[in-house]
Amino acid sequence: MTIAALFPALATHVNRPDGVLPQRLDARVTLQRDLCFTPADRPPLLADVYTPDLPGPLSAVLMIHGGAWAKGTRRQTAALARRVARRGYVVVNTTYRLAPAALFPAQVLDVQQAVRWMRANAASLRIDPVRIGAWGYSAGAHLAAMLGALRPGDRLHAEDATVAAVVGGGIPADLRKFRGGTIVPQFLGEKWMQDSVVFRESSPAAYVAAGAPPVFLYHGSWDKLVPPDQAIDYQKALQAAGVPNELYLMHGFGHVTAYFFDGETTRRGADFLDRYLARRSA
Repeated sequence: MTIAALFPALATHVNRPDGVLPQRLDARVTLQRDLCFTPADRPPLLADVYTPDLPGPLSAVLMIHGGAWAKGTRRQTAALARRVARRGYVVVNTTYRLAPAALFPAQVLDVQQAVRWMRANAASLRIDPVRIGAWGYSAGAHLAAMLGALRPGDRLHAEDATVAAVVGGGIPADLRKFRGGTIVPQFLGEKWMQDSVVFRESSPAAYVAAGAPPVFLYHGSWDKLVPPDQAIDYQKALQAAGVPNELYLMHGFGHVTAYFFDGETTRRGADFLDRYLARRSA
């Protein structure tokens, strides 16, 4: 028996919904490469757009790659972007500035700009501007969660760059827990300190509040790079605040293996988006 066949038995799905699963599509997809989404007065950042062959306007997903905020490209998430697009979503597979050349909040501002560009070009991209979600893994999950977590009144909140649902795998949700190492300090530009403003401001978990968009989390139980309590505690906080959420904990998987053995998590994440974004406009 293959790992894929055994996979559902090796996981715990918290808040798994009852009832019939949404209808699953397998649409043909058209790819547009290297579209610039930054204004002319800023260094260019590029995205690839995957559009299913379906009548629009369609719900959309901003796909965000990982790489410790310091490396990685949208090639990492190309296959995932295509699979999600085949489920009926316009997927914008984005880039962002990397640390240490660009420190927080540059990366948050970049993914906000990608959402802003999606809304501004909704007609030509065949996107429903109300139904935009974000999906990322590792550092990408952190940035996706920041898009969902920021609320009016927060310093980094941008009303025109909000999302309606979040899917995040291997998420570093609370950077205040990372008291050592070099990855987070390289991203934030300072070492851990008690009551650090930047460590709090960069943590999606610090913003949990009622009314936030739904969140689907998946995480390997053997993840040593981003410990599973990052997702577990984040899910508990979302639950306490009344934010719709699910957690898919993959037993025996680490940070890298949870990323590469992603067939089941892709299906369940897309099912989640189907429930909360709706595949097409009403």
